[in-house]
Amino acid sequence: MKPHLRLASLIFNQPQLVSDPMMSLAVQWANQAMHLNIVNLTVNGTQPEIMDNDDSAAGAQMARASDRRRAVVADTGLDIISVSGILVSRSAHLNPCEPMTSYEGLRSSLNQAVGDPAVEHIILDIDSNGGSATGAFELANDIRTATKLKPITAIVNFSAFSGGYLIAAAASNVIVSQTSGLGSIGVIAKHLDASKRDEQQGIKVTSVFAGDRKNDLTPHEPLSDQSLQFLTEMVQTNYLQFVDAIANFRGLTTKAVKDTQAGIFFGKEGVSAGLADTVETPQAAVNRIAAEVRDSRGERASNIASRRSVAAQAAAMSMRSTY
Repeated sequence: MKPHLRLASLIFNQPQLVSDPMMSLAVQWANQAMHLNIVNLTVNGTQPEIMDNDDSAAGAQMARASDRRRAVVADTGLDIISVSGILVSRSAHLNPCEPMTSYEGLRSSLNQAVGDPAVEHIILDIDSNGGSATGAFELANDIRTATKLKPITAIVNFSAFSGGYLIAAAASNVIVSQTSGLGSIGVIAKHLDASKRDEQQGIKVTSVFAGDRKNDLTPHEPLSDQSLQFLTEMVQTNYLQFVDAIANFRGLTTKAVKDTQAGIFFGKEGVSAGLADTVETPQAAVNRIAAEVRDSRGERASNIASRRSVAAQAAAMSMRSTY
């Protein structure tokens, strides 16, 4: 059974660090998958495809990715961590048929890279419109802490919006290509009102509850003033946390971050806004960093060889002085 109810709980009534087009796509998916008859959709007629999970294919893909990682680390000293698609809090929320990345999985990959002595530079390869607010700030703080141990470069390839940008901003530096976009520093939430559908289908849902807030955000009734206030407060709390995080990570004032008005910036615009450091194509950036690591390795090897040579000469002189 597809976990429609679980996925719907991740979409509705939750603050999301996601761009509005991606949020609308998620709502449209819910409309199709759960037969909700939602009419106020704003996506360009695109219907998300619903597919069955294929655990064996997903497992084989993970094995191939692990092999590629080991080869790249051994050859270059770089660990390239992909941050793609919709961002969710836990791996249990992933759908192998849709591009998704979990904060839980990213933290595991980050810890692996930090703890691997063969890894000298971590690259976050980001192409994401964001996702869940739950767990996003904790991961971003972990990334920033990891930058004290190893350099971490975020490469925007080709989008880092909302939660995707939060992850990028936590890195040591941010690289954006000429046509790549970043920003969308804002928070959004949607409420599903299915009361009209219930009425058309002859369904009447009666809630019996204790505690004044227990029935907040129910989809079977129009949004009450109390529920609207609650959802608004959640959005505002997450927004202030988002703004403070970006200001701290990027060395900006909170006013400068708020003045972006959740807009998106491309290439040089992102650098001018203080959201990125340089403009460079993703492949050129990877090649340059790899060359820097290679030169650093060569310099260290030369220094080690030089020290060994000096030690050998000193030992030889010591032996001669005994005769």
